[in-house]
Amino acid sequence: MVNWLHAAPATGAAFLASIVEAVEALTVVLAVGSIRGWRDTLAGAAAAAAVLLVICAVFGPALTLIPLHLVQVVVGGLLLLFGLRWLRKAILRSARILPLHDEDAAFAKIQAEMVPGARARFDAVAFAAAFKITMLEGVEVVFIVIAVAAGGPGLLIPASLGALAAVLIVVGLGFIVHRPLSRVPENTLKFIVGILLCAFGTFWVGEGIGIAWPFTDGAIFGLTIGYGALALGTAAAARPIMED
Repeated sequence: MVNWLHAAPATGAAFLASIVEAVEALTVVLAVGSIRGWRDTLAGAAAAAAVLLVICAVFGPALTLIPLHLVQVVVGGLLLLFGLRWLRKAILRSARILPLHDEDAAFAKIQAEMVPGARARFDAVAFAAAFKITMLEGVEVVFIVIAVAAGGPGLLIPASLGALAAVLIVVGLGFIVHRPLSRVPENTLKFIVGILLCAFGTFWVGEGIGIAWPFTDGAIFGLTIGYGALALGTAAAARPIMED
């Protein structure tokens, strides 16, 4: 039986991270499909999704064959680095040092780069473009799912369900509105996800090297608050520098 109270942080982190990646992939798929046609564009995205499912199915359970403390140290360290990368970009965008990501602008740019395809049985350009973006964004989702599930038994299914729910929501909304989801507060989500990944990574590494965290899993919430306060303070401190 899954302890959902124990699994909630992993599920939430996978859900939020997957929304960000799915929105970025959706923008490219919509832009390619609107110019090159939908048949091969959707086929490319579906093929990449199938490959990602195989990767997740193979590497997720394979982690159980490795000693837990070693998995926690290695995967936790990678997760921490991954989270710091997301958090760094989010802080720089929050401080207006980097421009905010604009899905509408990205959509227009990709459309401009696409030349309408000739009517052929197979459009390799559309297939390859959709396959590439789905794989690039999907690999990050798979890594996050496996990483946040690496801390203990029974977390892979809840984390996978969180990621799957996010992808289904984004794809469903994209199908309904047939346009980029530019109203999604992507930088805010990246800020939150970066904090969560840093908290998880620190927690797993600590457990792997033998640290007895106070309140056990509850320490993740404390680490989240700590990283959040540090990130918000850094972003606030950087704004006056840019204004000067």
